[in-house]
Amino acid sequence: MNKIKILWVDDEIDLLKPHIIFLESKNYSVITCQSGQEAIEELAETRVDIVFLDENMPGISGLETLSEIKIIDNSLPVVMITKSEEESIMEEAIGSKIADYLIKPVNPNQILLSLKKNLDHSRLVSEKTTSNYQQEFRKIAMDLSMVSTYQEWADLYKKLIYWELQLEEIEDSGMFEILESQKTEANQQFGKFVDRNYEDWFTDIDAPVMSHTLFKEWIAPEIKDQKTLLIVVDNLRYDQWYAFEDTVNTFYKKKKEDSYYSILPTATQYARNAIFSGLTPLAMEKKYPEWWKNDTDEGGKNLFEDKFLGEQLKRLGLDLKWEYHKISSLKQGKHLSQNFKAQKDNDLTVIVYNFVDMLSHSKTEMEVIKELASNDKSYRSLTTSWFKNSPMLEIIQQAQTLGMKLIITTDHGTINVKSPSKVVGDRDTSLNLRYKTGRSLTYEKNDVLAAKDPKSIHLPSINMSSSYIFAKNDLFFAYPNNYNHYVSYYRNTYQHGGVSLEEMIIPFVVLEPK
Repeated sequence: MNKIKILWVDDEIDLLKPHIIFLESKNYSVITCQSGQEAIEELAETRVDIVFLDENMPGISGLETLSEIKIIDNSLPVVMITKSEEESIMEEAIGSKIADYLIKPVNPNQILLSLKKNLDHSRLVSEKTTSNYQQEFRKIAMDLSMVSTYQEWADLYKKLIYWELQLEEIEDSGMFEILESQKTEANQQFGKFVDRNYEDWFTDIDAPVMSHTLFKEWIAPEIKDQKTLLIVVDNLRYDQWYAFEDTVNTFYKKKKEDSYYSILPTATQYARNAIFSGLTPLAMEKKYPEWWKNDTDEGGKNLFEDKFLGEQLKRLGLDLKWEYHKISSLKQGKHLSQNFKAQKDNDLTVIVYNFVDMLSHSKTEMEVIKELASNDKSYRSLTTSWFKNSPMLEIIQQAQTLGMKLIITTDHGTINVKSPSKVVGDRDTSLNLRYKTGRSLTYEKNDVLAAKDPKSIHLPSINMSSSYIFAKNDLFFAYPNNYNHYVSYYRNTYQHGGVSLEEMIIPFVVLEPK
């Protein structure tokens, strides 16, 4: 292993001989210079790992030398050492992106700590993270064998996401593979849990908050006392929310974060319509047949969300001034952002933002998106990059300026599908890859949650003998016809509609303006 090279620049370098001997005894290589000019010349010829730079030197000052070093190699860490504690000097040095700042006289241990902080940081973090996850692994494994309630499942899922985000930072593929196997096992157990309990949630007093009860239970109490911006980001997973949460926190502080359960199918026409109507799909079909469309019906399935919302507000006795906006393009987002001040008198402004859903569908259809979002890590990164440069962030900034409360949620999540499951149906069978509804469905029983009587889970029937099946884990439905082409086309794409932690357990966040 190559020794770490240190360039130490100080006009009184001879007085630092004990420090240099100490570092060399720790297996560091130290090159010395007595002036800024000498250091610049040395760096032109020699690659070093870090620079210790005296701030007060004759000729070229430390700060001037720092500027020249950054021109040569902007990524090279520079530790400024000075006798002065003047705030202006500190601020200038920090503004010039120094790695650390030490006040003379420095002792050898200070130097060693600075080296470890700047050069060994990633290794130390990696080792600590790996060690912590190894300990947590056993606890998660134990939790998996004991988890029995919807709240425990939500807590376990968020714990798995936490470790996924931690481990992805350290690039430890071995640990990541272990975590992935835990996620797979968790989804297998979760599928069994939902299969046993889902039907009862519609009648059980102790049921989780679900799509059709979300507005009444959690949103309505929040909008009574303050002007509110409600953003429903279509297809937003918990890990994606965590990825851009810090950006939101620049403008808002979190008041409440909770998770609710999407209804089945975890698809937009069912889950999002349920949010805005406050009704199950079966109730929507009966009460508002002119606004509800089944899977096999022609036309848009989410064209009446504003009307559903208006009716729900009346039922809840909420006499509010409100507006609804659906954003499906950059142009629409920009237009609303530029005119957002017009919302200042509204009690409630609702925005449905479709970008994340479009991104997941684009991964299926566009090769460039397949490359950019090849796995969950890059999918999160792409979402974060979009958000930081989107009109949605501009709208959030303006809402903060107007003193509006902010609620961010979604209708369902999505999962990266990996394995096919064969299914056969008639020509009227729905086309979704994670759920099917139709007559005479033939399928692998262990792969699905089946609802032979749709009414039992509050879903409408396309005809008298229709049933529903929902894919579990990371499966997707494939027909035997042209099977190999179909499988290769859809494998490693993001789909929704089925039963998984990623699709069903989704964020609900309330924030107050800073």
